[in-house]
Amino acid sequence: IVDGSDILDFKPDYGPATVCMQAKVYGMPVGIIGNNGPIDNAGATKAAQFIQLCDQGDIPLVFLQNITGFMVGTEFEQGGMIKHGAKMIQAVTNTRVPRITFMIGASFGAGNYGMCGQGYDPDFVFSWPNINIGVMGGESAARTMSQVMLAGAKRKGIEVPAQVIEEQEAKIIAHFNKQSDAFYTSGRMLDDGLIDPRDTRKVLGFVLQTCWEARSRKTCPNTFGVGRM
Repeated sequence: IVDGSDILDFKPDYGPATVCMQAKVYGMPVGIIGNNGPIDNAGATKAAQFIQLCDQGDIPLVFLQNITGFMVGTEFEQGGMIKHGAKMIQAVTNTRVPRITFMIGASFGAGNYGMCGQGYDPDFVFSWPNINIGVMGGESAARTMSQVMLAGAKRKGIEVPAQVIEEQEAKIIAHFNKQSDAFYTSGRMLDDGLIDPRDTRKVLGFVLQTCWEARSRKTCPNTFGVGRM
């Protein structure tokens, strides 16, 4: 994607599951944030600082989403996951530089927001055809609903047949898989279009130029009255 595959990695040994780097695309500087796993405490802190540095340097941000969400569990919550995650969300929200998002793999849960999903109004959002997007994966949703069903049945003293649970899980998985498909979400305008992964560099170069041109172009208010045609 970047010129000469030449990158400057930012804090590579700190929060390594969240990758931050500086590079150039067609000679234009960019800050790139990607994922090698869920966002943990260190990764969220690193990303927040990197976004702020890019903002100060007026460097556009490129988000490469392949994210299953923020880390959960006692260890991470006691370590301040909510606090550190909030720092990243705040940085994504308040930065003034162009933000361009490519969904290239998974895009689940709050990770979609942390990586500048559609809800955070990036300048452009593009998807690869292989992506899956949703609140959670179909299997996770099916297991959660099975636990809810079993807990409710236990309170009422009812035994739920295994076949009923399996049928419910199959329906939920099918429903989630259908709605998390790239063609389903793109068809409902949840991105700016599907692109061939091989064209990512060309598309990124084009939209970077578009963002810079939009910043430098002056718009003039209409000075003419409304004329009946």
